[in-house]
Amino acid sequence: MDILRAGSRPSAKGPDAWFTGTVRIDPLCNPFDAERVQGAQVTFEPGARTAWHTHPLGQTLIVVSGLGRVQREGGPIEDIRPGDTDVAMTHIALQEVKDGRVVDWMEHVTDADYGV
Repeated sequence: MDILRAGSRPSAKGPDAWFTGTVRIDPLCNPFDAERVQGAQVTFEPGARTAWHTHPLGQTLIVVSGLGRVQREGGPIEDIRPGDTDVAMTHIALQEVKDGRVVDWMEHVTDADYGV
């Protein structure tokens, strides 16, 4: 068992290659040799968003605060919340590792795709 105390791991700025706008990533857990789950708490300031991306083994999002927007390829944009539309959105992301990867990043989401 690994106990991770609050504040024991530094926050990181979301890389410009993966995000548009201001995003903060707080690691929650990283896989050990025999484990496959990686997790982080990710905070998006208003208007911030990820680039299009996929996860080789899927992802579970747990919205902690605010309003988020998600879209599956070819599907409608869907809101995920609780919270108000004018506050930052924070979610916890959990995904499994496959061949050393947890995500495959693609191009940025345009303002038109985002709906602004």
